[in-house]
Amino acid sequence: MVMKKMILNFLKCGTFGWCLEILFTSFDSFRKRELKLIGNTSVWMFPIYGLASLIQPLSLIIKDKSIWIRGSFYMICIFFTEYLTGSFLKRHELCPWDYSKSRFHYKGLIRLDYAPFWFLTGLFYEKILSRKPTSL
Repeated sequence: MVMKKMILNFLKCGTFGWCLEILFTSFDSFRKRELKLIGNTSVWMFPIYGLASLIQPLSLIIKDKSIWIRGSFYMICIFFTEYLTGSFLKRHELCPWDYSKSRFHYKGLIRLDYAPFWFLTGLFYEKILSRKPTSL
């Protein structure tokens, strides 16, 4: 039962992450006045976003902390995961992102100006992972 829940959470987080990325990248089209609002992602991103399922057991440990501490903790975890997975993918020439042209990047793998997005994303993941499943 525990393994089934872990797999379902991994799939939920992977899917949620893909959807977020597609929406986020489509906003760049809007900024460029391209009203087709085409967003994109990579298959490599699914397991990376799926790793957010690890937030669920961590959230139980920090559940009594303030929203600022929890959000900051998740943000740091996301930066750490983005850096590690990006380093691995870059080593194999598979990394789907390159932030090296951005002002606040670190080694082209993370963007510090994304901190507010990762803060909120971590809290969103906490919320969707803490929900009780509803029956149909």
